[in-house]
Amino acid sequence: MLNYKIIIRVISFLIAVEGFFMFLALIVSAIYNGYDFNTFLFTSIFTSTIGSVGVICTRKAEKKVGKREGFIIVGVVWVFFSLFGSLPYFLSGAIPSYTDAFFETMSGFTTTGASILDNIEEMPHGILFWRSLTQWLGGMGIVVLSLAIMPAFGIGGMSLYAAEAPGVTYEKVNPRIKETAKILWYIYVAFTIAEAILLMLGGMSLFDAICHSLTTMSTGGYSTKQASIAYWDSAYIQYVVTFFMIVAATNFSMLFFLITGKPGKLFRNEETKFYFSFILIFTAIVSIGLFFTTNYNIEESIRSGLFQVVSIITTTGYATDNYLAWTPFLWAVIMLLFFIGGSTGSTSGGIKTMRIALLIKNSYYELRRLLHPNAVIPVRFNKKSINQILISNVLAFFFFYVSIFFLSSLIFMIFVDDFETAIAAVASALGNIGPGFGSVGPADSFSHLPNIAKWFLSFLMLLGRLELFTIIVIFSPAFWRK
Repeated sequence: MLNYKIIIRVISFLIAVEGFFMFLALIVSAIYNGYDFNTFLFTSIFTSTIGSVGVICTRKAEKKVGKREGFIIVGVVWVFFSLFGSLPYFLSGAIPSYTDAFFETMSGFTTTGASILDNIEEMPHGILFWRSLTQWLGGMGIVVLSLAIMPAFGIGGMSLYAAEAPGVTYEKVNPRIKETAKILWYIYVAFTIAEAILLMLGGMSLFDAICHSLTTMSTGGYSTKQASIAYWDSAYIQYVVTFFMIVAATNFSMLFFLITGKPGKLFRNEETKFYFSFILIFTAIVSIGLFFTTNYNIEESIRSGLFQVVSIITTTGYATDNYLAWTPFLWAVIMLLFFIGGSTGSTSGGIKTMRIALLIKNSYYELRRLLHPNAVIPVRFNKKSINQILISNVLAFFFFYVSIFFLSSLIFMIFVDDFETAIAAVASALGNIGPGFGSVGPADSFSHLPNIAKWFLSFLMLLGRLELFTIIVIFSPAFWRK
């Protein structure tokens, strides 16, 4: 039987945490004397109170979180976070439509970066900071944050950890799940601070630097400017942001080994090799294409190609160029990147590099098996034989991902007039990327879409952020059987 009390207790605790982070936005609003001050004062108190009441009322709950409870908590908490997190936008009047407010919030927490805002510079500082903070919290994972403090409640975290990070692998850097969560967050915070400092050295204000470091390390892509990173027209800033996008989409376990003096583990890791190879290959293709089809010089072609490839492959979604103005061949290259994604154990979305690598390897070995039918040829990754169950898991994920993409694209064509916008919006939401093609390109927003389309995309964002299975499992009848 499901332990409903512990589900309510954990979700309530996380809602109370959200209220605390709203208080940080309140401080920013006070510093800049924004009209959103009273809204953040109310929403931070309201959210914290609701969460605290839930925790107090369930204090006698049995402190046991099983797999089913873990899936429900992780699946539901993102919805509750978005419901409460949308209140500052809606109540302040910054986003008058609740549908738009919820879309912006879900896009933030899932680090998608798709926005309905057409007037970003007119938003008060508190709202812009909260917008960036939602991505930063969603990047490492709302639940992973809580694992560092949840043992104080006597609650085990492995079931939550598995449901929150359901990738092919999410290697623990410490045998204790609490310590793993803390280490991951220390790395996350350290790189966020480092980027903010470097961006300030490049001419960004303190506020802009903090907001962009929050949304870069989360591979979220929200900017404080309508023109995104292109606003600064600075090669230095573009290179800094590119570097940290690459870092953010690298497996954080590998970054831990790098920081602690074990760089060999990072550079011997096959997923890392595939990840950097994809970046180099596609950057070369796009840069050469830009050099011969635009008036960019060599450095501009390389910088623009590198930035846009990294932005899409890491699912960050920043823009320095309107790639819809490029030649159609380069559109196709960019569209292909929508389906790759960064490393497992990172803040990026998409299918993930390891799954793509395993699919490539399995296809190659399948050809070899056809040539040598009596030979035993296992798929090897990082010099280890891969269990067939894992291969089946990857194949199932790929099948679900492609099926959901095509089915959702067909459904979305009911809401929009052109095929290009439909497939791009769906691919962007499912891969947590942000900008797309057609009328939702990097120079446009999602504001013109009908409300039902925004709710549909919000669901796809959540589905993609939790890597399909967490949500699919909850909707399966077998999950609810005793």
